[in-house]
Amino acid sequence: MKSARPYVPLPGVRPAAAPAFPQDRRRQLLVWWREIDRGLLALVLLLMVVGTIAVYAASPASAGRLSTAETTLGEHHFFWLHLRWQALGLVVLFATALLPLDRARRGAILLGGLMLALLVLVPLVGVERNGATRWLNLGLTFQPSEFLKPAYAVVLAWILSWKLRDPSLPVIGVTGALLGLIVMLLMLQPNLGEAILFVACWFVLVLLAGLPIRNIAIFTGIGFAALALAYAFYDNARNRIDAFLGGGTAYDQVDLAKRTLLGGGWTGTGLGLGNQKMRLPEAHTDYIFSVIGEEFGLLVCAVLALLYLAIVLRVLVRLVEEDRLFIILAATGLIALFGGQAFINILMNLQLFPSKGMTLPLVSYGGSSTIAQCFTIGLLLAITRRNPFLSREAFDFGAALDTELGREAAPKERRR
Repeated sequence: MKSARPYVPLPGVRPAAAPAFPQDRRRQLLVWWREIDRGLLALVLLLMVVGTIAVYAASPASAGRLSTAETTLGEHHFFWLHLRWQALGLVVLFATALLPLDRARRGAILLGGLMLALLVLVPLVGVERNGATRWLNLGLTFQPSEFLKPAYAVVLAWILSWKLRDPSLPVIGVTGALLGLIVMLLMLQPNLGEAILFVACWFVLVLLAGLPIRNIAIFTGIGFAALALAYAFYDNARNRIDAFLGGGTAYDQVDLAKRTLLGGGWTGTGLGLGNQKMRLPEAHTDYIFSVIGEEFGLLVCAVLALLYLAIVLRVLVRLVEEDRLFIILAATGLIALFGGQAFINILMNLQLFPSKGMTLPLVSYGGSSTIAQCFTIGLLLAITRRNPFLSREAFDFGAALDTELGREAAPKERRR
């Protein structure tokens, strides 16, 4: 029996590429499930369940206030809409979490460019609500700044990580110019609350990336000067800051929020039994934390605050042994935006912060807000994926800073 002759390609003719071995989809999902932060995912899903119950409790108050002679909204109108937005948000969350790191970064950068372009259009052709023009109607009404926030954190981390390749690059100046453009566009809406979040995210990341100590006072002074200008020329901000410092007036929205929050005592009146919420404006969005306080009690409010704190700490603890600067900066920026918005909203309901049109992440009702926050969590899960069987060496910030300043870092014992 003759053996088969080996294949010898003709000169100048390349052999056909062998077909790639198709990986089993189920195996890919098992690998993904093993590598993501399942603890973070569980905490976020628990938070969304809390949000569903809270919107159910707040929906009758908002539906009654927003009903008109022509249109009567059902008691649970916002609850059913919230379920749809949550379902769509979960699709976005898991679709984003399945992305490899490179695709997640590139997608966030492209999204950031698109949302920045749309943010330019908002003051020109945007939709006005409650005296602010923050939304665009392109067949579907949405708020570009909500989607810009997670993309901005990734773009900021990407630019700041350039300094590892070339310490001479002016990354602080580039990111500062980008921040200034975004803040200017937000103030044209006007939207001081979102502007504060963007500034806080930038400040946290440039500090983490090695901002020289001597410059911290300069940027802090610029921040206070910008806040003073907002107080002088932004009537809405001045009125809210004055109301906050002066204690407000009886039965304004801040006073109503406090009455609602304390109306249920420590254990609450029970689901659907609250009365103070019926007078509260934006009960299903900005002041849903007060509704939770009335119907479920101050103890549940404390547990909810601890749940947000647990999510923030979960991400930060996972980053302790991370060895890539981009991942550290991107994840820190994302969780700073998420946690910062949550605690500003909680402090606002406690009368410890001036009133802002800012939702409670994944708890308040909202279309753009819910989808954008789910996208944020999806990015966090995608960026922080890692093989649990591979050991990592924590990123050495001291050595990186010494390299940037042109000094040799002292040798350190590497930790396994």
